[in-house]
Amino acid sequence: MPPGILTLAADKVTLSPANTGFMLICSALVMVMTPGLAFFYGGMVRVKSVLNMLMMSFISLGIVTILWVLYGFGLAFGTDKGSFIGWDGDFAGLSGIGLTELWGTTTIPVYVFAVFQLMFAVITPALISGALADRVKFTAWALFTALWVTLVYFPVAHWVWAEGGWLFDLGVIDFAGGTAVHINAGAAALGAILVVGKRIGFKKDPMRPHSLPLVMLGAGLLWFGWFGFNAGSWLGNDDGIGAVAFVNTQVATAAAMLGWLAYEKLRHGSFTTLGAASGAVAGLVAITPACGSVSPLGAIAIGVIAGVLCAMAVNLKYKLGYDDSLDVIGVHLVGGIAGSLLIGLFATGGVQSKAKGLFYGGGFEQLGKQTVGVVCVLLYSLVVSYVLAKVIDLVMGFRVGEDEEITGVDQAEHAETAYDFAGAGGGSAPRTGPGLGQALNKKVDA
Repeated sequence: MPPGILTLAADKVTLSPANTGFMLICSALVMVMTPGLAFFYGGMVRVKSVLNMLMMSFISLGIVTILWVLYGFGLAFGTDKGSFIGWDGDFAGLSGIGLTELWGTTTIPVYVFAVFQLMFAVITPALISGALADRVKFTAWALFTALWVTLVYFPVAHWVWAEGGWLFDLGVIDFAGGTAVHINAGAAALGAILVVGKRIGFKKDPMRPHSLPLVMLGAGLLWFGWFGFNAGSWLGNDDGIGAVAFVNTQVATAAAMLGWLAYEKLRHGSFTTLGAASGAVAGLVAITPACGSVSPLGAIAIGVIAGVLCAMAVNLKYKLGYDDSLDVIGVHLVGGIAGSLLIGLFATGGVQSKAKGLFYGGGFEQLGKQTVGVVCVLLYSLVVSYVLAKVIDLVMGFRVGEDEEITGVDQAEHAETAYDFAGAGGGSAPRTGPGLGQALNKKVDA
């Protein structure tokens, strides 16, 4: 994601109503992804945890929005301070920004760039929540979200996307969030579940999705919103690069879904709805960092590879013994790593930048840079997330009690249930005509 599109010094940059409108629409599309993620995750959990899963995503819209306005935008995209963090007093509270002040050398206002980036910051901690389904305190999760975006997301976003950020200056390509969003969230999920532990009944009790239609609805909303996520990350479309990113997003997602389903059929004998939805999300994740640097044929290759790798990776939790409830590690961490590294193979040098991958005559240089970005973000997020989760667990307890987990976190944490089964079948009382009540009583007695 470029902080600005370079122009000649002699060119006078002016506000573009077309690009501004386009970016506001993209911002709204990315916002829709968080409710979409809530539905996707919500359908995958058991009935007793649906509302809690929805709330773990929705609360991010509240917490991260306020923190972003107060200081998050300044930390992530303010003037660079030592290549690791940024700051700009005018960005604190978004109070010192002119109405038509442009972002860098782009043709969109700073306000538009800030709100677009806000939506990325919102969804990233929400991605982590799927790994902790069924078993954490809502207050502990809210605190973790606030601390995590402050200490992990804002700095990493600066490293990757801001001018002066050390990974940006190194030449690591991350068009829309393979490292800053998906590897970051996947590594954080691993760090948190190492502290929180396994669900009661893990590998013993059935923990099947309660609503696959809800999963498919969520996956569809994610797919739809992802066009804003990726195509908008060029901050305009005067040169057609955003259009390439749009096409690659569609192509890779389709290929990943087919790759996942093919693996699933060969491995387990069935094409499942959950597999189709998960494969699509895996493709979206993998193409996110690469959509501005590969061709549509490269996008197909990335999609197929990511679909198969992620389908294989979701079974690792049973072999290695960590309880990643909704496969955040298997899809987001593995998919993010795959997409980021495959740039080093498939980058054409003719779209986002002149950097070429191995298959296009660029040797191993770009692959090496991508590897540095992947490893550093993964380790930083893993370690800091583990420490944050550990401190929260020691201070207030991260996990609900055993009885509450068995009963269900919806009732324990929110005093609500998602479905009113007592009212199923109709809202009116049954009629009791002459003799009908006696006949019903006889049947009950029998």
